[in-house]
Order: sequence, then structure tokens, then C-alpha cells
Amino acid sequence: MKKLTGLILLMLVLILAACGRPDSGSSSDGEGGEGETYTIRLAHLVPEEQSSHVAAVDFKEKLEAESDGRLKVELYPNGQLYGSDREAIEAVQLGNIEMTIPAVAAMASFNEKFQVFDLPFLFNNNEAAYKALDGDLGQELMADLESNGLKGLVFGENGFRHVSNNEGPIEKPEDMEGLKMRTLESPLHTDTFNAFGANASPFAFGELYTALQQGTYDAMDCPISLYYTNKFYEVQDYLTLTGHVYAATSLLMNDDFYNDLPEDLQELLMEASEEFRTQQRELAQQQDTEFMEQLEAEGMQINDLTDEQRDAFREAAAPVYEKYEGQIGADLIDRALEANN
Repeated sequence: MKKLTGLILLMLVLILAACGRPDSGSSSDGEGGEGETYTIRLAHLVPEEQSSHVAAVDFKEKLEAESDGRLKVELYPNGQLYGSDREAIEAVQLGNIEMTIPAVAAMASFNEKFQVFDLPFLFNNNEAAYKALDGDLGQELMADLESNGLKGLVFGENGFRHVSNNEGPIEKPEDMEGLKMRTLESPLHTDTFNAFGANASPFAFGELYTALQQGTYDAMDCPISLYYTNKFYEVQDYLTLTGHVYAATSLLMNDDFYNDLPEDLQELLMEASEEFRTQQRELAQQQDTEFMEQLEAEGMQINDLTDEQRDAFREAAAPVYEKYEGQIGADLIDRALEANN
């Protein structure tokens, strides 16, 4: 009788164990079976018409089609899930979502080496930025993100950042004296504008339009595409093409999620990411030209700086390099600057 009872118990254990096994055709636990499916939730801040989202749509379509449905991608643009890049990066770290496309400036809060790309007037043009970001320097920093629980796939771009305000044209640092200036959530950015004489402080991007509308801030900075797609021309009158920072973005993924993917899906993901980078950068530059014309049509007064005027801003920003050299490392700064040669 005892033997019979034991056999019955053993059979029950085996039946329960079998029932508890996940269906290999719908699992997303990363065990690597060929029939498993994996869902990638990608959240970011920019609107649907901006280049990063447009390229993300093609990124989604490629992954889903070429993985034969093993990869599913859900896109959440326009700050639907998180109001700041910092919040989205934290969510990726925690595994609450799988991917985001933040401004590189926000990444410096998680890995201070990335502050090198926020130094004012670091790159003279797009080509110099690509040389640094896509070369050894950028790839070393991407690899270093793994210590933060993040997988850096590729760098994208928002374009060079420019300054706007409601007081008048800005032609020299003194014109920024006392302006209530919104900055990215980065001490380096805040210190840069304080060096120009502004009264600068960080503020979440998702709430910026309202803050400008209510007069909480007089001035801000961002790339051309975001001035247009977020309708900042409605609450800012003057735009100065300072080009003080090249604004890179990054396609980020949760590191554990990436490592749990089968090798063939990892390869597909990297291939799709590189195509995203190429398409997104080309579109970003096209949009800069088109949106600049639209900003003028909407009534923004736009002025560019001469080389001499830009040099005055470079000189005013010199203390920022001195302050952050210890944190970033002189070697990293020098290697980034060499990309201009």
C-alpha cells in the first residue's frame, strides 16, 4: 500500500512539473529556444514625426519580419511611458522596459565618462562626431555601459544644439546675462550656461513647453528638429545657431535581455541597429534643413554666429573643461578632440 501511495505521489509530481513548463512557442524568458518569442518595449521622448521615431518604425518592421515573428517590438513615443530620459534609462536598467533612445547627456548620470560628449564646442561638425562616436572611443564607452546593466547598441543623433529665448538676439555671452535658462538634467550643461552668464537650472523635457509658456524660464537649448516637432516656436521668439554641443542619442537595451537572446537574434538586432543609425542620421540632417525653414515661417527670428562670435563663447566655456577634466579624464577629452583632425 505504501509503495502504491508513493507511485501515485510521484506521478502527481511529474504531471504538475509538466504542466508548469512554459510553451516554447510563446516564452520570453530568454532560455534561447528557436521557437520562443521575445517582446521588446521601446519607449522614448520624441514625437512620431521626429527622425528617431521614424527610423524606429523601420527598425521594428525589420526585426519582426526577419526574425519570423520571434521578435515583437512595441513602440511608445512622445513620452507616453516616461517623462524624462533619466526615467526611461532607469526603467531599462530595471527591466521594466527593454529599450530606449535617450540623449547621451542623460546617460552621464549613469556613467560619468559619457560627460565627454557634452563638453561645449567639442566637435566642429557632424563628421568629427561620427568619427569619435563610431570609432574606438565611442565603442569603448558603449562596452563600459555593461557595468551599468545596459547594452549600448549604436549612437544616433539629434543634431547640434542651439539657444533660444524671449528677450532678444544672442550674439555674445553677455547677451545671456541673467536669463532664466532651462538645461538638460546634466550638471555639465548647467555649468556651461552659467559660465555664459545665464541663471541656469535643469528641468524635465516633457514639461518644458508649459514652463516656457508660464514664464518659469526665459531661454532653452535643443536641436532644430525638437524646436519644430515640439512647437517651441510658439513660446520662444529668438533662435541663435550657437551649435555649442553636438547632441548624440543612443539606442540602449537592457543588458540581461540582450544576453539572453539566441545568438542569431543578437546578430539580427545589431544589424538592424546599424541600419537604424544610418537612416536616422540621414533623416535628422534632412529634417534640420526643412524644419529651419518652417521655424522661420512660423515667425522665429533666427541668427547665426560669426567665427569670432563663436570663439567668444568657446573662451567663456573654458572653465567647464578645467572643472570636469578630473571626472572625465584628460585622455578621453584629448581623444574626442582629435576627431576634429
